[in-house]
Amino acid sequence: MLAGSYFQFVYEVKFVDEQQVDKIVPVCLESEMQTSYIDYAMSVIITRALPDVRDGLKPVHRRILYAMHEAGMTPNKPYKKSARIVGEVLGKYHPHGDSSVYDATVRLAQDFSTRYPLVDGHGNFGSIEGDGAAAMRYTEARLEKFAEEVYLKDLDKTVEFIPNYDETEKEPEVLPVRVPNLLINGAEGIAVGMSTSIPPHNLGEVIDVVRAYIDNPEITTRELMEYMPGPDFPTGGIIANKSGLAEIYETGSGKIKLRGKIDIELGKRKADKDKMVITEIPYTMIGAGINKFLVDVAELVESKKLTDVVDISNQSNKDGIRIVLELKKDADVEKIRNILYKKTKLEDTYGVNMLAIAGGRPETLNLKGILKNYLDFQYHNATRKYQALLEKELEKKEIKEGLIKACDIIDLIIAVLRGSKSLKDAKACLMTGDISNIKFRTAGFEKEAGQLHFTEKQASAILEMRLYKLIGLEILALEKEYKETMAKIAEYQHILESRANMDVVIKKDLEAIKEEFATPRRTLIEDGKEAVYDETAVAVSEVVFVMDRFGYCKLLDKSTYDRNRETIETENVHVVSCFNTDKICIFTNTGNLHQVKAADIPYGKLRDKGTPIDNLSKYDGTKEQIIYLCSAESMKGSRFLFATKQALVKRVPGEEFETNNRTVAATKLLEGDDVVSILVLRAETEVVLQTSSGVFLRFALEEIPEMKKNSRGVRGIKLAQGEELETVYLLGEDPVIEYKKKEVHLNRLKIGKRDGKGSKARL
Repeated sequence: MLAGSYFQFVYEVKFVDEQQVDKIVPVCLESEMQTSYIDYAMSVIITRALPDVRDGLKPVHRRILYAMHEAGMTPNKPYKKSARIVGEVLGKYHPHGDSSVYDATVRLAQDFSTRYPLVDGHGNFGSIEGDGAAAMRYTEARLEKFAEEVYLKDLDKTVEFIPNYDETEKEPEVLPVRVPNLLINGAEGIAVGMSTSIPPHNLGEVIDVVRAYIDNPEITTRELMEYMPGPDFPTGGIIANKSGLAEIYETGSGKIKLRGKIDIELGKRKADKDKMVITEIPYTMIGAGINKFLVDVAELVESKKLTDVVDISNQSNKDGIRIVLELKKDADVEKIRNILYKKTKLEDTYGVNMLAIAGGRPETLNLKGILKNYLDFQYHNATRKYQALLEKELEKKEIKEGLIKACDIIDLIIAVLRGSKSLKDAKACLMTGDISNIKFRTAGFEKEAGQLHFTEKQASAILEMRLYKLIGLEILALEKEYKETMAKIAEYQHILESRANMDVVIKKDLEAIKEEFATPRRTLIEDGKEAVYDETAVAVSEVVFVMDRFGYCKLLDKSTYDRNRETIETENVHVVSCFNTDKICIFTNTGNLHQVKAADIPYGKLRDKGTPIDNLSKYDGTKEQIIYLCSAESMKGSRFLFATKQALVKRVPGEEFETNNRTVAATKLLEGDDVVSILVLRAETEVVLQTSSGVFLRFALEEIPEMKKNSRGVRGIKLAQGEELETVYLLGEDPVIEYKKKEVHLNRLKIGKRDGKGSKARL
C-alpha cells in the first residue's frame, strides 16, 4: 500500500462454474466517498426535493395524483380513505415513509397552503392556525376536477412512462399538465446544498402571460408583467415592494415583502370602541405564526409600546381570518399599523429562488425560462397527442372505406361467406382474391371475388359487421362518420404541419381552462410606504431594571421602586435605574457584551416573578456568568478597568461599547482565560490585585494603559504556577477589606510596580 493513499477493501463473492471465488477489490476511500455522496445528493435533488419544470410537481405529488387517478378516485366518484391512497402510493410508486405521502396529500388539499388545490379532502385536513390533519384512517379524499381535467387528461397519449422502483409497475415520467403549474401553485423544497422557493400565481394571469409569450417570444419581462403583475398567495395579503418584482422575474431570485391586510371598523355607537381588524395575513404566517403574532402583540401592549390597544382577540373561523384589536378613543391608527408591521410577523419577507429540474439538472430559471420550458413541453405533448389521434383516425378511415365498399358489393360478400368453409378462407378471399377454397352456390361471382383486395383491418371489420348495418339509414350514418373522420384527419394534419398551428390549439385550450377554473386575484400588489417606528419617539420615562439571583428580570415604575427601595435592593442582585428608551448591558466572564432594549423587557409588579434574561437576550446562563451589568447610557463618558484570571489588565473608555448589535466581544481573551473583574473608574489613583494564593500587589492606576476593547491588555502581576488573579480593588474612601475572615488595610500595602510579584498581606 502506497504512503498517503487510502484504501477500503470490499469483499465480493462471485460464482463461476458453480464455484465460489473470493475477490478482494481495493477502492480509494476518498473517491468512493465522493462518488457516493454525489450520487446521494443527486438522488435527493432529482427524485425527492425539487419540482420538474415541465409539470411543476415533485415526485411525491406526481405519484399521489397518478395513483388516485388509476384507482378511480375521480371527482364524480365517492371519497376514499386517505390510508388507501397512501397505501397505493407507497406500494406501487414511492418507497418512503407514509408520513411524507400523507403530509403531501394534506397540503394538496389545503386551500390556504395551495393556491389551486388538487385534492378534494373530506374530514379534518388541518387549519390555517397550525392545527394538524386527522390521522389518515379518519380522513377521505378524491381528485379535484381541476386536477383531473388539467393535470391528468390525455395521460395515455402524451407523456412517457417509466418503470417504478421495483420494475413491477409503470408510472409517468411527468404528468401532462396543461398549465404552468410551477407558477400557478409554486413550490418549496430543500435538497442537498440547495433549495427552491417559488411563489404561487393567479391562474388567469398566468394563462394571459403564456398567450402573450406565444404571440411574441421576444417580449420583455416587464411587458409580461403587464399581464401578471406578481404572485398571488392563497392567504391574500399585500405585496409591498411592487417595484422590486421585475428583478425577481428577470433573475429568478429575490425577496418579496409581504404584509397582512388591516381594516378599520369604527364603533357604531358612542360607547363602542373602534377596532383594527386583520382580515388577511402574509403567506409566511400560516400555522404557528398566527399564535406567535397574538403573543407578540400582547407583549407589545405589556411593554407599553402599544398603549392605544386595550384588547386583542382571534375571531378567525372557517370563513377566514379575523384578528381584532380594540383601540382606545382617538388612537393613532397609523402609528399602531407601523408598529405591527415593524415589530411583528404581520410584515415578513418571502425569499424567492426559482430552482427546478430542467433537462435532468437543477437550474435557477427566470420567468421567460419557465415559460419556454413549459411551452416546449406542451409542443412535445401536443405532437404526441395529435399524432396518436391522427393514427387512430387513419385506422378508422381505412376501416370505414372498407365497410362502405363492402356495402356496395354486399351480394358478392355474402356469396363469399356462404361459400367459405372457415373464417380463414373467407378472410383470405377478401384480402387476396383467393377463391381456391370457396364454393360459390351461385355462378357468376368467381371473377369478381378473385379481384377483391381489402386490407387485413378492412377484412376483419367486414367479417365482424352485423346485418343491421345494411339498413339504409345505417349506411348513411356510416358515410357521415366517414366524412367526420376525414375532417378530423385534415384537422390533425393541419395542427401537426407547423408550430404556429399548434400555438393556436394551445392558446384555445388555455382559454377554455381559464374560463372554467380561473379565480379573482387575492393578493394586492403595491409599493407600500416603509413602516416607520421610531422607538425614541415613545414617551420617555424613568424605570428601574431589577434581576434576582435566578436570572428573572422585569421593569418597575420609578414610583414603585421609591416606595419599596429597601425590599427591592435586598431581594435582587442587580438594580439599575435607566430610561425606557435605554439598553441594559450585560458583561460576562467569557468576554461578551450582551445588550437588551429596555423596551423589550416586560413591566411587572413588585411581586411578579419576571422573565428569564436568557429569553430576552443572547446571554446563556448555563455557559457564562454575569461580571458587570449597567445601562448603556451610564457608560457614556465612563472608563472601565478590565481584569482576567491570567492577570491581564487594561483600561477601556465606555464609548468603545456603543453598538447596535445584540452581542459583541467586549474584550479579547487568551485560550482558557476568563474575565474576573470589571470596575468603573472614577477618581481612584491606585489599584490592588489579589491572587488565589493571597498575594497582593498595589500600584498606580496610571501604569495600566488605556486600550481598545478588542485588545488583550497587559500583565498586571506575575503569577506563580497554578495561581490565578482572583480579585481587583480600587483604593478609595474605604481601603479596608476582609480576606480569610480578617481585615486587610489596602493602604498599608507596599506600593510596587505593575507586573511585579507582589507580597502576602500580614494578617
